[in-house]
Amino acid sequence: MQAFIHGMILALGLILPLGVQNIFIFNQGATQKKLRGSFPAIITAGLCDSILILLAVMGVSIIIFTITWIKTLVFLIGLFFLLYMGVVMWRSNPDGIANSKEPKSFPARKQITFAASVSLLNPHAIMDTIGVIGTSSLAYSHVDKLFFTAACIGVSWVWFFFLAILGRRIGKLRNPNLVLKRINRLSAIIIWCMALYLGIQLVF
Repeated sequence: MQAFIHGMILALGLILPLGVQNIFIFNQGATQKKLRGSFPAIITAGLCDSILILLAVMGVSIIIFTITWIKTLVFLIGLFFLLYMGVVMWRSNPDGIANSKEPKSFPARKQITFAASVSLLNPHAIMDTIGVIGTSSLAYSHVDKLFFTAACIGVSWVWFFFLAILGRRIGKLRNPNLVLKRINRLSAIIIWCMALYLGIQLVF
């Protein structure tokens, strides 16, 4: 039980900050006509997080990231990816601000592609998983480690569903398009700040 609670608190603390992955899931919940329309994004993000957590707990990812050039390559890819995502979010202009149409939503295939990208190409998420969850799991073994891992994975899945539901609530407001546009602009600024921080880490 101690390992399970530790895993829950740790995973919740890591996943709460507003990041690229959270923003994307929230937006899909808000722009889809029904909640189930955002399931491809939720399931993809949940599976990607589960894979990263399992790799971290098993120690595979820690071994990979001890190789300097691989770590640098991942950071470079992540930097350009964050810059690109910031541009996409800033330019995102939900349809119907003037005529009350439904906001633009992503089809299932595009949701899967973007969700996998924001989950697997985000260096901050990868380093958090490796540095915090992977390292913390070393304190446990056997059944305790299993409960710790299950708690971390469970929190990710519950959180993604919660974000999509919250986004759906926002999407039902009287003027959801204007709200979503402002959220997208704020999201773009946050993403660019993350990219700047990542660039500083690469240089220094």
